[in-house]
Amino acid sequence: MITALKRLLVGTPMTTAQAKHERLGKISALAIFASDMMSSVAYATEEILLVLVLGGTLALQYSIPIGIAIGLLAATVASSYWQTIHAYPSGGGAYVVATDNLGALPGLIAGAALLVDYVLTVAVSTASGVAAITSAFPALFPHRVAICVMFVLLVMVANLRGIRETGQIFTVPTYWFIGCLALLVGGGFYHLLTRGTPPPPEVVSAQEPITLFLILRAFSGGCAALTGTEAVANGVQYFRPPESRNAGVTLVWMASILALSFLGVTFLAHYYHIVPRAEETVVSMLTRELFGRGWVYYMIQAATAVILLLAVNTSFAGFPMLASIMAKDRFLPRQFASLGDRLVFSNGILILAGLSCLLLVIFGGSTHALIPLYAIGVFTAFTLSQTGMVVHWWKEGGPRWHAHSAVNALGAVATAVVVLVIAVTKFTHGAWIVVIITPLMILGFYTIRRHYDSLRGQLTLRGFVPPKIGRHPVVVLVGGLHRGVVTALTYAKAISPNVTAITVDLESTSTSHLQQQWPEWFPEVPLVVLDSPYRSVLQPVLHYIDQMEKQRDGDYMTIILPEFLPAKWWQHLLHNQTALLLKTALLFRRGKVAISIPYHLDQ
Repeated sequence: MITALKRLLVGTPMTTAQAKHERLGKISALAIFASDMMSSVAYATEEILLVLVLGGTLALQYSIPIGIAIGLLAATVASSYWQTIHAYPSGGGAYVVATDNLGALPGLIAGAALLVDYVLTVAVSTASGVAAITSAFPALFPHRVAICVMFVLLVMVANLRGIRETGQIFTVPTYWFIGCLALLVGGGFYHLLTRGTPPPPEVVSAQEPITLFLILRAFSGGCAALTGTEAVANGVQYFRPPESRNAGVTLVWMASILALSFLGVTFLAHYYHIVPRAEETVVSMLTRELFGRGWVYYMIQAATAVILLLAVNTSFAGFPMLASIMAKDRFLPRQFASLGDRLVFSNGILILAGLSCLLLVIFGGSTHALIPLYAIGVFTAFTLSQTGMVVHWWKEGGPRWHAHSAVNALGAVATAVVVLVIAVTKFTHGAWIVVIITPLMILGFYTIRRHYDSLRGQLTLRGFVPPKIGRHPVVVLVGGLHRGVVTALTYAKAISPNVTAITVDLESTSTSHLQQQWPEWFPEVPLVVLDSPYRSVLQPVLHYIDQMEKQRDGDYMTIILPEFLPAKWWQHLLHNQTALLLKTALLFRRGKVAISIPYHLDQ
């Protein structure tokens, strides 16, 4: 039943040979990798205005220079990553670049920052998408957390079906949103040219003075627009050949669309005097101002909600890939490196969904509560990646290494300044959590690596002398005489001449009946009855095994557990799990081999 449900949701397994057919073209790749970056247009301008409005109506005019500064920063970062893609055609995420050029610790800092960023991307994008829905339908606002969790689970299932199928699902919504942005920005400028600027709204009183610190806070909030820039560099392996060229073209498309749409929305929000409110998004207010609450308004709101919800797909592509790379380097559990039935890293997808849902529940589905945690990790990874590329070009040399290095150095300095600004302006608003989490994650990475290194040392064959394992005793646990027990005892006699049957006396009548039957079936096998004054099966059996071990001076011992397996899944609930508990306990005892002998029931 569980297998059938899995096949229904995820699909049939795919062979490893099919992996080459799962690669993405530029159109599909843009839909997957641009969704995160494009979705930030829906809330980046709002994050700027939410801070500036604290300085009153006069402070809102600074949204234009802040928007231009972010646009220039986006161009710088995109240029830097374009070089990274061509320098690392097999995938040049921040973790790989920083590790190769700066060392393990900077690489782990970048890896931790990106993993946190991917989780926050899912949480922020989902919360923003649901906010767009609740702006159009306020009655749903009290249920926003449940709606957020539901959408995360839906995207999780879509990603478990495979990267190519996910791309097919996400292509239409992404290009629909790009079209709606073009309609919104184009319609806004058309209205400006034909109708002029609307009269200014009522004056908003200032809650704090206009200072450089206030402007920097607004800038740091708007830098959320750049999240997702690194997605293409992390996922070069997903592209069809030539991978670097296709990834580079896709990155240029992404950056161009982002710059035009973000600057357009920011410009229009300023000239239409949009003042942010908690119950309605800036995009919603701008659309309503331009088109009213007709079908165009609901179409743009629907497209915004969909792209915000689907923006999480960028993380569902990036997080599992990064986790698999770190797992191969033994900094994360090996399970993250294993491909699932549909040629995706299923364990990474499941963990990402679980952590994101947990964050949404903790923060109540609030976008503004999550944003301060969000951008600092992104720009930390940006900075380390670009610094690593400067070192890369210096090592490589070549005729144009100075020019290449200058581009990456400019990107590194710009993003480092942003990290500093965010750390200072957002520290008390929640960024301190990332500052604490990142060192803890790095400590966890090193702990995992030490375990795997220790395991490798303990399992090496160098200097190893194989143990001499002779004929050893076999103990069979019986609860009564039936076909399963007879089969198990027959097997025991086949592998050892030294077989002992043990039973725990939980009910004197049943034990007496077993003792009477025993000589008829197995006269040559001794039956030992173990007392259990506290009605436990586990403790008497383990005590008996320990006593036998002392008598035999630590030799190997096999414990055989007869089990009958019901035909239907629900029938398992009607029987105890003594064998499972005993196998688990024996697993941690040296020299003990537990064998289950199943007897399959037909009905």
